[in-house]
Amino acid sequence: MSEDKIQAEIRTEFGKGAARRIRRADKVPAVIYGHGNEPIHITLPGHTTFLALKRGGANALLEVDVDGKKYLALTKQIQADPIKGFLEHLDFVEVRKGEMVTVDIPVHVTGESKSDALTVTELNTVSIEADATAIPEAFEISVEDAEIGFQVFAKDLALPNGATLLTDEDLLVVNVIHAPTAEEVEAELEEAEEEAGIERDESDEEAAEAAAESEGSGSDAAGEGDVVPETDDSDKS
Repeated sequence: MSEDKIQAEIRTEFGKGAARRIRRADKVPAVIYGHGNEPIHITLPGHTTFLALKRGGANALLEVDVDGKKYLALTKQIQADPIKGFLEHLDFVEVRKGEMVTVDIPVHVTGESKSDALTVTELNTVSIEADATAIPEAFEISVEDAEIGFQVFAKDLALPNGATLLTDEDLLVVNVIHAPTAEEVEAELEEAEEEAGIERDESDEEAAEAAAESEGSGSDAAGEGDVVPETDDSDKS
């Protein structure tokens, strides 16, 4: 992992109003912690920082220059606007080259399994201890043309040199299973509803059929009780 070099400014204003002014200027408020030092409050260029985080991912490593002093900063927390996506605040931890750090690495599944198979990602991240400068962006697992029964465990992942797996090695990361048919899904749903005591509403088709049957039976019975009045011919002259 190569670090992006970013020029930072010391931040002297704090609070929500100051943060809004910083973001309006296309900058990002941030803080660097670590190694027993006082937190360093800084401001970073918005677009450059966004691109660096996009390249480096959740564990992006940045070389931050603050008034001529360089800090190797490992991304620990990213706060972004949930709707517009712009960066709101960043937390970094200062590290040194060769220092071992604990990080959660995301799992990325690529490819398509067989048509009758379903790929299930059991773990979204895997924890490792690794050199701060050798953190993988992600663990990529290909399931291209994988058949039912294909499995990848944590112990199967390729770790960087010198890294240690912290997640239980026997935990399943990716599992390719039988893809249930529509009939199987419907049967499981009905069984679950029965166990929960849920009664299904009558479908429109079933209701229409019931109405038609009711209408037909009613018309059949209509003529059975009809009375035809009799005429008396004795009064005729």
